[in-house]
Amino acid sequence: MNVIGHRGCADHFPENSLAAIRGSAEHVDMIEIDVQRCGSGEIVVFHDDTLDRLTDSTGRVSETPLEKLQSLRIGNSEERIPTLEAALDALPAGTGINVELKEAGMVDDVAPLLRELDQEVIVSSFESEALAEFARESIPTAYLFAGSGSESVETAVELGCNSIHPLYELVDESLIEQAREHGFTVNAWTVPTTEDVVELRELGVDGVIVDDWLIVPEG
Repeated sequence: MNVIGHRGCADHFPENSLAAIRGSAEHVDMIEIDVQRCGSGEIVVFHDDTLDRLTDSTGRVSETPLEKLQSLRIGNSEERIPTLEAALDALPAGTGINVELKEAGMVDDVAPLLRELDQEVIVSSFESEALAEFARESIPTAYLFAGSGSESVETAVELGCNSIHPLYELVDESLIEQAREHGFTVNAWTVPTTEDVVELRELGVDGVIVDDWLIVPEG
């Protein structure tokens, strides 16, 4: 079972930062990051629509230019908001990357960067349109969902996905069986406890997306 570091294992590092990518890589098989387009057009690694929770500034990321974003600190750290290109440059060899798309319309900027990688790549999103763009580029995709497991699997089929990424609480024998019928890999998010990891492993999930690698027992 693969361990996927959610936002670079946000329990240990400033989320979606270069420090998180470099620091969590030795503990996980793959790192999950979030990307969106900022106000000046670049693709940046940041989860929220707004800056309020993670910085001492306010406003929407989509309306804020890169120069301003990179002047801000993430939380109480010295880490700055990176571009996707910088994040991929920081990714150690042998560590996979799961790029979560927060919106559609980024394929022309993101796909060329991902094609240059030797590591395993997954592009995931809640947004069907975003996934369809990458499926047409033959880049592995995963449909993220938090409800209606059966219908969501069918959506993943329609989108030509390779994987499904369900909320961990939705995973049961039925969902796993349905996923296997369509050849999907199943990575559950965001798994909070060791007990949940063990239960998901017994159900047969392929990967767990976690904030803390320490909750994943060996074996």
